[in-house]
Amino acid sequence: MKEQYDLIIVGAGPIGLACAIEAKRNNLSYLIIEKGALTNSLYNYPLYMTFFSTAERLEIGDIPFNCIAPKPGRQEALEYYRNIHKYFKFNLNLYEEVLTINKVKMNYFEVKTSKNNYSAKNIVLATGFYDIPNLMNIEGENLPKVHHYYKEAHPYSFQNVVVVGANNSSVDAALECYRKGANVTMVIRGEGFTHRLKYWVRPDIENRIAEGSIKVYFNSNVTSIDENQVHIKTPEGNISIENDTVLALTGYHPNFKFLENCGITLSDDELKTPTYNPETMETNEDGLYLAGVVCGGMLTNIWFIENSRVHAQQIVEAILAKNNE
Repeated sequence: MKEQYDLIIVGAGPIGLACAIEAKRNNLSYLIIEKGALTNSLYNYPLYMTFFSTAERLEIGDIPFNCIAPKPGRQEALEYYRNIHKYFKFNLNLYEEVLTINKVKMNYFEVKTSKNNYSAKNIVLATGFYDIPNLMNIEGENLPKVHHYYKEAHPYSFQNVVVVGANNSSVDAALECYRKGANVTMVIRGEGFTHRLKYWVRPDIENRIAEGSIKVYFNSNVTSIDENQVHIKTPEGNISIENDTVLALTGYHPNFKFLENCGITLSDDELKTPTYNPETMETNEDGLYLAGVVCGGMLTNIWFIENSRVHAQQIVEAILAKNNE
């Protein structure tokens, strides 16, 4: 007979690893299943991304995150979480995608993956939100020159680049591309940048705009894209500008279809907030828990590493309480 785990954790991001640490410390049998690399979302972040959080707020398992700078970057975070795995020696399967999770006889789950089948009494979904971009749903969005992820500026040097979005990733991309020789235009649907913009970045982007180094259209939308131009609706009217590349950094969202297929009820508004108990993190499906940013639905900015690390302890405590009933 195949082993039945006390807990299967879907996702090997920082919060998934935190859940595994709590399970391990409480002698619960567990397995982490991750469809990509360890901390796959962090791996896919821009090369030179700097966290808003300080290093100690990214720590898990009471293991210090040593960092020379006040705020760590992507490379330092990857090093830290690799060392976390080396220390705890997680039961971890990488590059294995969870396809379906089904409740069997109301007391355990069957998990089918791209490689195997598993059984578990409890499931934690720590799947994040970075896999599915928010599309603009406009003509030309499927052109090869349109990208919803940004890695580094070099490929866009000396190109006409349009950056869509007002968030940290959009501003970082615009500044980096400008400094690598690109002609950068930003298109922002609101009247300004997000209030969550990193405080040390805001003066930089505002000064670059003020001096004319980066062009920006506020209260504007890209209406269509073709091979050589981007068409923009602005308060002053419709315009078309020459373009080589579009970085449509318009945000991302959880895999809502997967959540629903697991039996989780989502709110019927545009936020698609999953149903869960904030004290235990258990969803409407008994034994199925959420951890991390996936809890926020479309509000992907309310949960992040530093304020969702506690989910791991809440979940394991809830499982132990059930076991003692």
